[in-house]
Amino acid sequence: MNRKSLMAAIVAIVAAVAGVGIWRGAHGRADVTSGGDATRALTVEIVAPELRTWPGTEQASGPVTAWQEVIVSPETGGLRIADLQVDVGARVKRGQLLASLADDSLRTDLHKQEALLAQANASLEQAVSNLRRAQMVGDSGGLSPQQLEEYRINEATARASMRSAKADVDSVQLKLRQSRVVAPDDGIVSSKSAVLGNVVSAGAEMFRLIRQGRLEWRPEVDARQLNAIHVGQLADVMLPSGQHVQGRIREIGPALSTDTGRATIYVSLPADSAARQGMFANGAIEYESRAATTLPQSAVVPRDGRSYVYMVDANGRVSSRAVDTGRRSGDRIEILTAMDKGARVVASGGAFLSEDAIVDVVPATRDKARSAP
Repeated sequence: MNRKSLMAAIVAIVAAVAGVGIWRGAHGRADVTSGGDATRALTVEIVAPELRTWPGTEQASGPVTAWQEVIVSPETGGLRIADLQVDVGARVKRGQLLASLADDSLRTDLHKQEALLAQANASLEQAVSNLRRAQMVGDSGGLSPQQLEEYRINEATARASMRSAKADVDSVQLKLRQSRVVAPDDGIVSSKSAVLGNVVSAGAEMFRLIRQGRLEWRPEVDARQLNAIHVGQLADVMLPSGQHVQGRIREIGPALSTDTGRATIYVSLPADSAARQGMFANGAIEYESRAATTLPQSAVVPRDGRSYVYMVDANGRVSSRAVDTGRRSGDRIEILTAMDKGARVVASGGAFLSEDAIVDVVPATRDKARSAP
């Protein structure tokens, strides 16, 4: 046999051997996968849906605002701010001094009015004395009735002048008291527009207070949600920081907005909460309890904007199922999609499973699921 023929024979033998190996490998794998003991891809724990009684909730969002705001303004104008006693964030009591206005001109005016009052009082005393003497003389016939009447008029005029002077004194004293700007109620200073040395006008805002330090959450809800909401219900408010604050509904807006078709709910918040005026918060308003089909949150796999659970059949084969979810409580989540009570759901790790995968089921997950809160 020449060299060329020998090489051709070797190539043919190698090809034949390789073909036999490929055929045996293919048939061997087919035997493994089609046999009764299929290779298990993953070991999983399963849980069954549980029916629990949970309070119903309505989701809402809105701002955190002051229960009531108090605007503090001077009642007299044209005076310079001489002293500022408080700053933003200060807690103040009713009647506490917030600012003082310069009162030098008022005190000077008071001295003037007091002098005029003394003068008017002296004129009144003289008029009273003249009237008394005129009456004595008139009884003896020494004065005509017309002259006697003039003395009476002078006495009445002097008395009126004295009262006017007294009123002027009282007016200046009132302005002096008003030069002390005080808090009309307990509260927290939320803003300060007063500037030391500025000349204020009557009614100009100097401070703004959160009355009694009370804040409330004011979410808006639509007409459908209003049917389930009542005064006194609890609300769980989640602040932007992630903290949760529990409030209580104190009032429901009597009318819906003509622009949005939504009503405002007024939820009182605790005084010592982390809420701050101006925050925008989301929350849930709780109403009467109702039954909920629940699973551990770890059993629900979010994917492509939807939620899925992985079911295991009697043969250990996995299939995914899209579900709608609702409320959450602790580590449980409500499943709105109808499910059989005996459904076998993968408790966790569903994201690592593929459709029609074969899994081993670990027993004793029933006790673990029941131990969840």
